[in-house]
Amino acid sequence: MHHFLKPFIAFCLTVTSTTIVFGQSAIDVSAEGNFTENLQEALILAEPDSVIQLPAGRFELATALSLDVDGITLRGAGMNETVLSFKGQVAGSEGLLVTSDRVRLEAFAIEDTPGDGIKAKGVDQISMVNVRVEWTNGPVATNGAYGLYPVESTNVLIDGALVKGASDAGIYVGQSQHIIVRNSRAEYNVAGIEIENCYFADVHDNVATHNTGGILIFDLPNLPQMGGHTVRVFDNQSFANDTVNFAPEGNIVATVPRGTGLLVMANNNIEVFGNEFSENASANVLLAAYPREYNDPSYNPLPRGVYVHDNTYGRAGFDPDMQVAELIAPLTGVPIPDIVWDGAVDGIWSAFFGPDEEDRIVIREAEGVTFADLQFVKGMILPWDVSPNFNISEYAGTRAPIMPVKLAQEAE
Repeated sequence: MHHFLKPFIAFCLTVTSTTIVFGQSAIDVSAEGNFTENLQEALILAEPDSVIQLPAGRFELATALSLDVDGITLRGAGMNETVLSFKGQVAGSEGLLVTSDRVRLEAFAIEDTPGDGIKAKGVDQISMVNVRVEWTNGPVATNGAYGLYPVESTNVLIDGALVKGASDAGIYVGQSQHIIVRNSRAEYNVAGIEIENCYFADVHDNVATHNTGGILIFDLPNLPQMGGHTVRVFDNQSFANDTVNFAPEGNIVATVPRGTGLLVMANNNIEVFGNEFSENASANVLLAAYPREYNDPSYNPLPRGVYVHDNTYGRAGFDPDMQVAELIAPLTGVPIPDIVWDGAVDGIWSAFFGPDEEDRIVIREAEGVTFADLQFVKGMILPWDVSPNFNISEYAGTRAPIMPVKLAQEAE
């Protein structure tokens, strides 16, 4: 069949559902008739490298959407003008699942999915630009887990997004490589922005506020891609993350204390700079080992090679929660210092003489910034004679900056 006949025949059969403009490779989805069927038909029948245009309006959808055609741009009239509501969804869980390459999602909103908002799995070049995902009933455990959820993907761009109410992470990128999350806002999620088991990520110029934890950089065991590394977190604002943790019990983010500005857990080669942290009731910055038992011999549970420098710190640590209240506050007092490292290191030698140079925690901040190394491993060896090290100057130094991430879809 000639390449243009398939969409043309579909047009003839469902004349009210779409208008196809072949010269522009564009499909305008009509609001007339069954909008869900119109849109899903467009997603299925579109030729590669087409633009699917969504109209302004609020549309109720009862079933999940999926896209498996390469090179599609799905574009609405704006994140507040084109709203896809899944409050009455009865089939599927996520709002939109993308499994094709070179996809751009732009200028629309997805609300109230029972599962994830927008998920992309196993794709190359996925861009989510000026999109909104929100659970409109506020932060409750029955909300979907993830707002924007690219996983096992490469060349991931999230730009100008807004996510509210996710019961796990608002903006989450997992087991992926070459990632940029920028100019976005995360509110009233358990984790505002989370980078998990990823390689080469830039997280910058975002706002994370009123979450349980603002920004999380995690590496977890027993996953196909582990050994997360080479992440820059810079020029973000993470403040007033004051939402009580509402994650379902058993989820790893259920352990995140209310009022965490940034948590780096079990990751390697991380650079944190130019950020503004304030009004985070547990701590502005926490550097910690993975806290649970695991049976993966290839997993390294320690944060390594973390470089924290040139950030701005406001009030924090004034009302610690969970482990910060139970384990850290008795050692440091309240308020909790601006930056806290649990002091978990690899072996007795490192406990007493410090880790190898490439694994060191390096702190270079302005005078007056407070710090504590809790020396947890040393404390297990000599429990009668160990207290936190508050001397930030002992952790001073510099590291070569991490190079910026470059994405294929933004190449000149």
